[in-house]
Amino acid sequence: MARLGRLTRELQRRHLYRVAVVYGAVAFVLWQAAEIVVPALRLPDWVLTLVVVATLAGFPVALLLAWVFDVRVPWLRRSEVVGRARDRRSVAVLPFANLSADPENEYFSDGVTEDIITRLCKIPGLKVISRHSVMQYKAKAQNLREIGRDLGVATILEGSVRRAGDRVRITAQLANAKTDEHIWAETYERELTDIFAIQSDVAIRIADALKATLSPAVRARIEKQPTANLDAHNSYLLGTFYWNKRTEEGFRIGLQHLEEAIAKDSSYALAHVGVADCYNLLPFYGVAHPGQAHPKAKAAALKALELDDTLAEAHTSLAFVETWYDWDWSVAEAEFKRALELNPGYARTHHWYAWYHTIRGEMDEAVARVARARELDPLSLIINTDVGDLFYYSRRYDEALEQQLKAVGMDPSFWPAHVNLGRVYVQNGMFREAIESFQRAIALSGEHPSGVGMLGYAYAVIGMKSEAAAALDKLEELAARVNVPSYLRAIVCVGLGDMDEAFAWLEKAHAERDSAWLVYYLKADPWADSLRGDGRFKDLLERMGLS
Repeated sequence: MARLGRLTRELQRRHLYRVAVVYGAVAFVLWQAAEIVVPALRLPDWVLTLVVVATLAGFPVALLLAWVFDVRVPWLRRSEVVGRARDRRSVAVLPFANLSADPENEYFSDGVTEDIITRLCKIPGLKVISRHSVMQYKAKAQNLREIGRDLGVATILEGSVRRAGDRVRITAQLANAKTDEHIWAETYERELTDIFAIQSDVAIRIADALKATLSPAVRARIEKQPTANLDAHNSYLLGTFYWNKRTEEGFRIGLQHLEEAIAKDSSYALAHVGVADCYNLLPFYGVAHPGQAHPKAKAAALKALELDDTLAEAHTSLAFVETWYDWDWSVAEAEFKRALELNPGYARTHHWYAWYHTIRGEMDEAVARVARARELDPLSLIINTDVGDLFYYSRRYDEALEQQLKAVGMDPSFWPAHVNLGRVYVQNGMFREAIESFQRAIALSGEHPSGVGMLGYAYAVIGMKSEAAAALDKLEELAARVNVPSYLRAIVCVGLGDMDEAFAWLEKAHAERDSAWLVYYLKADPWADSLRGDGRFKDLLERMGLS
């Protein structure tokens, strides 16, 4: 049975079913046409026989080609994941060059880039590429036509920042991505206190150039000054610069600067959002336990909304906590929807909302939502990896495999892509490849628990029980220095067939609010299929509001 299952999955991966269906349909059409044309042209009967025999003989040849050369039928593939079609009202803001004498001012030029992106995202009908994708082009030779094609935008904004004492000089040029022709350009030489006015003016000028409609309410949101304290803003930019590195040290230094920003201006709502997002992500990177981090994230998000309830970023941060920790699904969805009303171009909202749908088992909505996130942030490694992950949860393993291989190709050092690729390999019965992927993830991540847990599961499924037990021991060892979700131990126990022990770990995960993993997979993940008929599993889903 196992061999039959692996054969079936391999047939799916190589697209033989699709080729067979298409070939049969085309053959049927040819037969019908031959029955009409042969008598009409008074051709001999053997011509009709030849057509039938030729199409029947070609059938095994077509299947053989599909197997050997992985033939595809592109126009039959699902279309949820968006390509790189260009929208006329679309723009990518490339990283502004730091021309200051002090190279340490790089964080400031990055901050100018991000602030302009944030303001542009508030304009309805304007597609704006997110920070993570444009930062891929930092300090690189610019070919606007290639960048426009890769990001799927019609226009590109370039610029530079020179900061000297209390003065700042900012240049900005908007160009047509297809022709390199300049559409608009401006140079600003002002006092540093005018930095927010400059960034607002750039956003409004771009909107005018692209003929985007600005209502008074939208214009007011673009022109809104986040803080009157430039020292606080400087600390905020430093905090954002560091936490976006997504390392343990980056989170620590980033939080430090964000707390300094709040100390300098307690009414700085965006600084509170930055604190919330840091604490929201710490459990996913093994830096903190959910019970330690998420309550702090919620407090910061609520404070930000108390100060400014028009911030889409704050609504998104709160929705994240409600999804991953509080499990309050109605509040989470309301916050996601409000965030999109305020800023439909905020990629992080679409990305995190896709996971909300996944947790709820709403896979069509999840795939469509993550497709929109990728459209807005096409070079984001985590979003591209999650596109494949959501195909995996949808049981679309051929598409999942193709996408995860693309994600690995984007950056072979990005370890989460190797974990997710390994999980697809497991479902395809490709255990040697799965084990290699998990081992690569472990090496690249410095022994992140997720790679260790999934490696243990793979060993368990193929009967390598001593190796699976060694993985459980390794998780126990790691727990002394990093957060190791109980859920990972449950996965290994399922692979070993020890369902009682698996449920014991799942109950522990539930008690600990081990949300970074428990809700992440429970309803949709294929590995849990062997548990779904158990009353204990149904009871667990019911207690989490997921039944």
